Formats: sequence, structure tokens, C-alpha cells
Amino acid sequence: MLLIRNDINNQSSWTPEQHTEFLKKCEAYIAKLKKEKRLISAQPLVREGTIISKSDAGWMETAFNVSKEVQVGYYHVYARDLEEATEMAKGNPEFEYGKTARLK
Repeated sequence: MLLIRNDINNQSSWTPEQHTEFLKKCEAYIAKLKKEKRLISAQPLVREGTIISKSDAGWMETAFNVSKEVQVGYYHVYARDLEEATEMAKGNPEFEYGKTARLK
């Protein structure tokens, strides 16, 4: 699982052209993974929500975006091992746009 994390407001300063360029590069990356039969699924995630947890004291609700960095998407891929997954991740255009990818 390739998890994509980024600053919550990373895209807020992008021009429409930058956003379109980013989407096209992501589409090309996804198409390549599909052609190679390496992609199980990929999805962006909304940058809002609530985190809930429970302890002996009861329920606690925290806003999802309390930290600067949030998970903004994922790629679920087929790979023989972590090394192969890492090499696949390095081809992801997300890195050109200030994102951090984590393999899980």
C-alpha cells in the first residue's frame, strides 16, 4: 500500500493549469500501473473528517485536520517485495508536487 501524505493546504496556491498538469501526470502513472497489471486500486481522500477514539474515560472526537500533514490518497499495488514497491513508488508524479509517499 502506497500512502500519499501531504500538507493539508498543498494545492491551495496552485493555478488551474498546475492542477490540470498534476491530474494528467497522475492519470498517466495510473495507466502505466494498470497496463503492467500492478494496480489493485487508487483513490484520493477528502481532507476533512473526524477521528474518534475510546478509552475508559469515554469517547473522544478530534478534527481530522488538526496537524499540518494528512493522508490525501493511496495506491494499492502488486509488488514482489518492498524493494519493488519502493521502485514503483519513485515513479509516482506525486513527488513532483511536494508530497510524501509512505509504503505500508
